[in-house]
Amino acid sequence: MGNCVGEIAVKKDNTIEAFFALLRAGLWGDGNPEIRIDGTTDWNIVYQLAQEQSVLGLVLAGLEHSDIKPPKELLLQWIGEVQIIEQRNKAMNDFLSKLSESLHKEGVDFFLLKGQGVAQCYERPLWRSSGDIDLLLDDDNFFKAQKYLYSIASGYEPLLKEEKHQEFTVGAWIVELHGNQPTHFSRITDSLLESLQEYEFNKGDVREWNNNGASVKLLSPDSDVLFLFTHYLKHFFRGGIGLRQICDWCRLLWTFSEEINKSLLEQRLKQMGLMTEWKAFAALAVYELGYPAEDMLFYVDTKKWKRKSSKVLEFVLKTGNFGHNRAMGYYKQYPYLVTKVISFYWRVADNVRYLFIFPVDSFRVFGWLIRHGIKNL
Repeated sequence: MGNCVGEIAVKKDNTIEAFFALLRAGLWGDGNPEIRIDGTTDWNIVYQLAQEQSVLGLVLAGLEHSDIKPPKELLLQWIGEVQIIEQRNKAMNDFLSKLSESLHKEGVDFFLLKGQGVAQCYERPLWRSSGDIDLLLDDDNFFKAQKYLYSIASGYEPLLKEEKHQEFTVGAWIVELHGNQPTHFSRITDSLLESLQEYEFNKGDVREWNNNGASVKLLSPDSDVLFLFTHYLKHFFRGGIGLRQICDWCRLLWTFSEEINKSLLEQRLKQMGLMTEWKAFAALAVYELGYPAEDMLFYVDTKKWKRKSSKVLEFVLKTGNFGHNRAMGYYKQYPYLVTKVISFYWRVADNVRYLFIFPVDSFRVFGWLIRHGIKNL
């Protein structure tokens, strides 16, 4: 559906307008009065967009505020999919509760990143499409967690030393250990994130989520909003993100709007050189996702930022959640070096698009991709 989504994104027809109206209503749970759905709405495309962007639950929640529903067969399928999402979240929370207790017994101190933690910012946490379990650890705790997971995992990926990252399969779940969260945008950006991580482990304003009786540590809002933003921005530059990641950021910002130190956040974004990216995504959040303009931090209501946000949105819709819209069958069809050439082509094409939105960081990321690609040949 890649081409179809791209055409819809450009034309902004009734179907995509209906999709975003329902997404806004589901995201904020406020019975958005702007929902306008008529006989021209293609419900199959609305469903497919929600699926590709990992927001099936949010759009279904939005449907509760609409008098017009999809055809019965599709609606039942949709409800069934969201019930599966809900059951998976319950099972994941149960697993995470047991894993947390086991890690604590092993003396492992960690923070839960993104995922089930940020889900608690939603009206319906169990309707958010879940991913993997990401744990942030300092060096000593990384080693202890690694040792424990080796003993219970059914499989694992090699340790990525530069990224301080390793992935384990435990039963039906993927557990990822992160020793840091590098972006490779700049040394200043990654150095600041490392200092924030060190602060959180030593004297941060720790939040705790009571997950089925198990205490799970979450980053302070001031740090969490930066870790979440830079994480999805990194994936945006490296292949694509979905609307779910942007919705996560919106809900986190909204939930802790009174607690976030705005001047400190502004200072850090400027230090990182990421204020341009923030303003573009802020405009997208306001124009498309219904975030209140007066409450969105550093939002600027000008044609420049609306234009940038439109380009970002077009790319998000075309690539899908983490770039899943792209045909990746060539990895099985061609030799290793050929797949590298094809991947390089995609990266070049992407960076040409980025150049017109975020010119500075598109060069930074492209330079890193070339160095990384040569290193891994």
